[in-house]
Amino acid sequence: MNIILSTGNIRKAEEIRAVFAGSQISILSLADVGIKGEAIEDGNTLEQNASKKAQFAHQACGGKHWSMADDTGIFIDALGGKPGVNKVLWPYERPSTQAILAELKDVPSRVATFKTVVAVISPDGREFFFEGAITGSLLENARKEAHPRMPYSTIFVPDGHTKSWSEMTLEEENTISHRGKAFRRAREFLENLRGA
Repeated sequence: MNIILSTGNIRKAEEIRAVFAGSQISILSLADVGIKGEAIEDGNTLEQNASKKAQFAHQACGGKHWSMADDTGIFIDALGGKPGVNKVLWPYERPSTQAILAELKDVPSRVATFKTVVAVISPDGREFFFEGAITGSLLENARKEAHPRMPYSTIFVPDGHTKSWSEMTLEEENTISHRGKAFRRAREFLENLRGA
C-alpha cells in the first residue's frame, strides 16, 4: 500500500516513515509523486486543517492512492490554551524560538500540551481521523537547534523526561510524541484494513 503524506516538511516525513518502518505501507511525500504546492491551512480546528491537507494530496493524485496528513497545535495553559490550532499567536508568519521565548518571558506557568490529529483519506474519498497528545513544560532557554518549521522543538520537554524534542533521536521522539501516537493509531488502522 502506498500512501501520500501531504507535507513539504522533510523532517516530518522522516518521522512518519520511521513510525511505519517494518510495515507493508510505503510513505510517499508530495515531492516523491511530483505534487507541487501545499494546502491552505485556514481551518478552525486541527481536524479541519488535517483534512484540508489530506484532501489536497487526494485531489492532486486523482484518488489513485491513499492520502494522509496531520495538523498539530500547542496549547499553553497560562494563555488559556492558545495558540492552539492558530499556531501563529503572535505577529509573526513563522515565529522563531527566540521570538516565542520573548513573548513567554512573563508567563508564570510553563505547562503546555501538544495535540496532533491525523486525517487519512481512502482512494474512494472516505475519511478517518486519529489523535495523539502529550503534556509537558516550556523551557526558559532553548536547547540545540530547532527542527525545520518547528520552533517549539528546542523548548518543549515532555512530562517525565529531561530532554527537549530537539535533543531526542527520531526513535525517542516517536515513542512518546503526540505525532507518534496519532500516526501509530493510523498505522494500526491501515494494517488491520489490509488484513481484513
